[in-house]
Amino acid sequence: MTLPRAPLQQILTKYPPKESSLIMVLQDVQDAYRHLPLELLVEVAKALEVPKAKVIAVATFYKAFSLEPKGEVEIRVCRGTACHVRGGLLIMDEFKRLLGIEEGETTSDGKYTLEAVNCVGTCAMAPVVVVNDTYYGSMTVNKLNRILRATKSSKTADAAREETE
Repeated sequence: MTLPRAPLQQILTKYPPKESSLIMVLQDVQDAYRHLPLELLVEVAKALEVPKAKVIAVATFYKAFSLEPKGEVEIRVCRGTACHVRGGLLIMDEFKRLLGIEEGETTSDGKYTLEAVNCVGTCAMAPVVVVNDTYYGSMTVNKLNRILRATKSSKTADAAREETE
């Protein structure tokens, strides 16, 4: 499958063509393509004059980057101690049941990716779920269902947040 190059070209024009731009470029590429396609990483290496091996090493070192396509909606369930004690496992199990996928998987329609994360640093709000970049604290199964309904109807994260509060 050939990917559109226009987003990559726009990204590359935003940064100086040097190694110090690498992480910022990779972040923008992932935002634009929902993952880091290997064929584009070769172009990034060439444009920034960085060895391909270094680009691949950075792309695979940081957990924030993914070589596999992510869903349109990324759901991260905190597994830190406070979240675990306050029901994080039940929240994860309910997401798995409702989405029909396991941790680390993406739904077949490309809509959702479900991940467990070690800690999101908001222990006072436990259990916490992060949907794309929006944090939902004191998560319950009822709130979880409202979040999914809101994302299925393509509402913004802010609208979904308002519905759960």
